[in-house]
Amino acid sequence: MNQQNFPELREGVRQVVTAFDSRYWQEVDEARAFPEKFVTALTEAGWLAGLIPEAYGGSGLSLTEASVVMEEINRAGGNSGACHGQMYVMGCIVRHGSDKQKQDLLPRIARGEIRMQSMAVTEPSTGSDTTKLKTTAVRKGDRYVINGQKVWTSRLQHSDYMLLLARTTPLAEVKKKSEGLSVFLVDLREAVGKSITVRPIRNMVNHETNEIFIDNLEVPVENRIGEEGKGLKYILDGLNAERILIAAECIGDGYWFTDKASAYAKERMVFDRPIGQNQGIQFPIARAFVNVEAASLMRYRACEMFDAGINCGAEANMSKLLAADASWEAANVCLQTHGGFGFAAEYDIERKFRETRLYQVAPISTNMILSYVGEHVLGMPRSY
Repeated sequence: MNQQNFPELREGVRQVVTAFDSRYWQEVDEARAFPEKFVTALTEAGWLAGLIPEAYGGSGLSLTEASVVMEEINRAGGNSGACHGQMYVMGCIVRHGSDKQKQDLLPRIARGEIRMQSMAVTEPSTGSDTTKLKTTAVRKGDRYVINGQKVWTSRLQHSDYMLLLARTTPLAEVKKKSEGLSVFLVDLREAVGKSITVRPIRNMVNHETNEIFIDNLEVPVENRIGEEGKGLKYILDGLNAERILIAAECIGDGYWFTDKASAYAKERMVFDRPIGQNQGIQFPIARAFVNVEAASLMRYRACEMFDAGINCGAEANMSKLLAADASWEAANVCLQTHGGFGFAAEYDIERKFRETRLYQVAPISTNMILSYVGEHVLGMPRSY
């Protein structure tokens, strides 16, 4: 059904991503390398500048259209996690940056001259409790001096600029704990190796992510985004887009798994019959497909609200939850359908299996989403 939505857009993305086949992704995964050629091809084709307004050289796509781009990358067997930050991180500049910041950065991002794929928010000791982060930014004249530590800072080694959230007013001095946090634009080309030390984190997925240590990093005042102390609001404003786009990636994964499973079930002969003729194989694949389709509809609903400027916090969270659950169910079904062959790297299932498992945890765990719905949608007492 979803193939009928935006067919020309889907075909355009497919023309780029299908040039990077299963062998390419397996080689990148085995080498634990960054898919540089893939990201460059997407950038040159203009897809990663989709959400940048046309006035700044981007395509000015709606979030609905951008979600289709992410879905198609994963449906073709790719891994959007290597580049999806380029889609939503710069949204903070688009919505809250100064005219000078927009004019300086957005056209260069759109042209592929620079990358801004990284965002430093999470800290080792605070996790999702962002208001208690310990990284500080102290203003000294025309500069801020920043000290602290961040973790799970993804794609930093392949970005030129990074968004960083730090506390500019001590927690004890603000009326609301969500106040006193500010967002800064950090030029990584100048900071890494000097005031920023990077420690790569080897992880289950071939996903470039890092722990960083910030020691007296000096950032010009003009690199602050928006008002001082309002940074958390700016960051949260972009998280709905992030969750919807990642939901779309999970949907792409879900279709990849169900396509792979159903094709194998039709051709694999055991006891003189295709295994897909057995209800024990056929029904789980069919149910997984149904759940992916349902998640896709929730994604479109969240996109519709976001594009209309309607508060879509609940819908963004629910679409991410449903899509992550659907893709994980499809991954298990696909692996089970292939039996022992599903564990063989050449089939590529085990790679995608690891990649889609991440979204039960990141960028927000399913339990945190359920907590949000319980409190903010159903009106129950806060559970933590």
